[in-house]
Amino acid sequence: MIYLDNHATTRVDPRVVEAMLPWFTEEYGNPGSVVHPFGEAAREAVAESRSTIAAVIDADPEEIVFTSGATESNNLAIRGVVERPRQRGDHLVSVATEHRAVLDPLNKLRQRGYAVTLLGVESHGSPRAGRLDPQQVADALTDKTCLVSVMLANNEIGVLQPIREVAEACRERGVLLHCDATQAVGKRPVSVRDLGVDLMSFTAHKLYGPKGIGALYVRRSNPIVRLEGQINGGGQERGRRSGTLNVPGIVGFAKAVSLCQAEQPAEAERLGGLRDQLFSRLRDGIAGLALVGPGLDTVDASGQPLRLAHNLNVSLPGIDGETLMLQTPEIALSSGAACSASDPEPSHVLQALGMSPDEARCTLRIGLGRFTTAGEVEAAADRIVAAATALRGLSSR
Repeated sequence: MIYLDNHATTRVDPRVVEAMLPWFTEEYGNPGSVVHPFGEAAREAVAESRSTIAAVIDADPEEIVFTSGATESNNLAIRGVVERPRQRGDHLVSVATEHRAVLDPLNKLRQRGYAVTLLGVESHGSPRAGRLDPQQVADALTDKTCLVSVMLANNEIGVLQPIREVAEACRERGVLLHCDATQAVGKRPVSVRDLGVDLMSFTAHKLYGPKGIGALYVRRSNPIVRLEGQINGGGQERGRRSGTLNVPGIVGFAKAVSLCQAEQPAEAERLGGLRDQLFSRLRDGIAGLALVGPGLDTVDASGQPLRLAHNLNVSLPGIDGETLMLQTPEIALSSGAACSASDPEPSHVLQALGMSPDEARCTLRIGLGRFTTAGEVEAAADRIVAAATALRGLSSR
């Protein structure tokens, strides 16, 4: 088996597992238990981990709220802002290519009477495909806008959005900005101060940590952001997210982000090289194959890449992506977001780029990762090309 679906989830790094294990069987106290050493040890581990995670994203420890993952973080950010008493207004702005964990909460709010504006992006075929024009955000803001939500890195096409510019537009109008950074944290440097965001979601299982643990950054000054809690109970996490804290998961989360911070520059360079080799092999072997999303070498005004180093999304005209995956069961691939795998409709992200439903079905999303080897990339290229050739041969009969 060759695993090339690292957007969906990543293998837990053995070093992360090692850090977590004692907190299952040796130090198993509840951090809310304040009267004995077991609880004290757990509480100290949570505090240390919170500080580690905060430092990686340039935040204060008190600005980190632990959740069950990015989906909960997104819901807490969006609903927590709009449901807060005396919030600014009832208008929200986002982007048509956002993850369902943002679009679905927005749709629920729309059904409740909130106004939601979804902005478009640059079209398929452009070297900046999927990129949002920050001026669109500025133009969409009104006196009733209470929140803007824009992801940092897209989970299907890897495009990086101009969050700094979006944040400037929001700050000028006094509007809060939420950023879903699930695919970016651990894959590139991310500083909440530099980006200027007010809320930011991320999770451990996308960066070689465990599933079931995520976080929401909540700005605590200039301005202070107040949220309406969505899970009520014991008042944990300063009342913003009740529930017994997942100590092993939190410890693993901290270890995972620490490893990413130390290894990310070299890892990005290695994966970018493998990604480019894979694209070259596929393009040479499959007639008509084209890149989906921004160019592999396209950069922004500051010279930074517009695409995540480990991301590749390609269109294969005349070849259904899911059919090709059935012909290559030994390779873990996808044709879109894992959370939408049960949805028969083609990717909403690709359709937002201007691709037709049929064109969107003829795509593959490939995600390389820390444990991907050069040999696996070579083998995967050979098998994908062979499967595509065979399918085209069948269709021509």
